[in-house]
Amino acid sequence: MSESNSNIQQKSKKNIVDENTKKQLNIIAHIRTDFPTKFGVPRQSGLIEELKAQIIFEPEYRNPDAFRGLEGFSRIWLLWEFSKAIRDTWAPMVKPPRLGGNKRMGVFATRSPFRPNSIGLSSVKLEHIEYHSELGPVLHVAGADMMDNTPIYDIKPYIPYTDSHPDAVGGFADPLRSYSLDVVFPEEMLHMIPEEKRKAIQFVLASDPRPSYQKDPNRRYGVEFAGFDVRFTVQQNTLTVCEVVKL
Repeated sequence: MSESNSNIQQKSKKNIVDENTKKQLNIIAHIRTDFPTKFGVPRQSGLIEELKAQIIFEPEYRNPDAFRGLEGFSRIWLLWEFSKAIRDTWAPMVKPPRLGGNKRMGVFATRSPFRPNSIGLSSVKLEHIEYHSELGPVLHVAGADMMDNTPIYDIKPYIPYTDSHPDAVGGFADPLRSYSLDVVFPEEMLHMIPEEKRKAIQFVLASDPRPSYQKDPNRRYGVEFAGFDVRFTVQQNTLTVCEVVKL
C-alpha cells in the first residue's frame, strides 16, 4: 500500500463517528410555492423567474439581526430537503429523466433527489425582504424549483465573483438545455387564473412538465398550480390546455 493511500485511510478512520454523534440539521424555514405536488415543478432553479415564492422562518430564527446585510445581495443559495423523496436506502446509479428515463448515470453526476442524503441546492433571486409583524423576516424570492412547504436547512448569499463560472463544462446535461413548447391556452380558461400568476403558469407549461419518457399524444396531463388543476395534452410541439379546474 502506498504512503498516500495509507494516509487517506488513516484520515478516513478518524472521520468515522458513532451513529449517535452525527450532527442533525435543523430546519430553519419552509418555502411557500404554488406547487402542492412535484408534477410541474421546474427541473432546475432559475429557469422560470416568473415563479414567486416566500420563505417563512421558524420562530427561533426570526431575529432581524440574522438578516442584516442580506438585502445587498440579488441572489441567494438555498440548502433544502427533498422531503417527499426520502428513502431508507440509496442506489449508486439513477436514471435522469432528461435522458429519457432509460439511461443510467452515477448519482453523484446527477441532481436526482434519491441520494445518500436527501439534500437539494438551489440558486434563487432575492426580490425583497419583508419584515412581517407576526412572521418576522420573510424572504420574497423568484425562480425556485421546490414544492410548497419544502423544509430549508440554510441560506447563503450568492457571490458572483466566486459562484459564477460561465466557462464551466456541464457534462451530459450540456446538450439537454430546455426546449420550449408552443402553448395554446384558451382565453376563457387563462382568465380563471389570477392575473399575477398567468405568465408563470404559461412558462411552466412551455417548459414541458411531462416526464421525458411520457410522449403519448392522447394522454391528458394535469398540473396543480396556485389552487387550480390545469389539464392539457401535447401533440408534437404544441401543448393545448383543455380544462382548468379550481381546487
